[in-house]
Amino acid sequence: MSPGGPDRVRESSYESAERSCRVRIAGDPADRAACFAVREEVFVVEQRVPADIEYDAFDEPGADTVHLLAVGADGTPLGAGRLLHGPAAAARTGGDASVGVLGRLAVTAAARGLGIGAALVRGIEEAARERGLAAVDLHAQSHALGFYERLGYAAYGEEFFEGSTPHRAMRREL
Repeated sequence: MSPGGPDRVRESSYESAERSCRVRIAGDPADRAACFAVREEVFVVEQRVPADIEYDAFDEPGADTVHLLAVGADGTPLGAGRLLHGPAAAARTGGDASVGVLGRLAVTAAARGLGIGAALVRGIEEAARERGLAAVDLHAQSHALGFYERLGYAAYGEEFFEGSTPHRAMRREL
């Protein structure tokens, strides 16, 4: 892959009133492990999602997935998220290959309310644009609809359950 290609490891800095973070593509095994550690803390431990549901084929190397990691100024992992694209996303968007899927967005308890989640969403959207995608879909936990609406996402369809958690489908055109 060329240095200017979509899989280059790049880093963006985001500032909030309370804390700054850097969001980057988790391009090496240590960063991917940090993403999975954040997800385990949030989904498996806090929300009690079974690990066999939380981790899937899209977490395997070679999948059409981009993982992003948010770290604090001291390098501490603060959050993670992923973008599905290509056939992996099309299977979840009614076959529309121009739409990516944002998922597995997680922010550690200590970093919530500091703008980390918004920085990750914007980083995922940037990765989607770099891959030529026109929109991003997601399945939002129903309690988080307002967060995504503030970032420009619109809900569609009826509420549904993933595991025991209510969700709504949402989309943002890029």
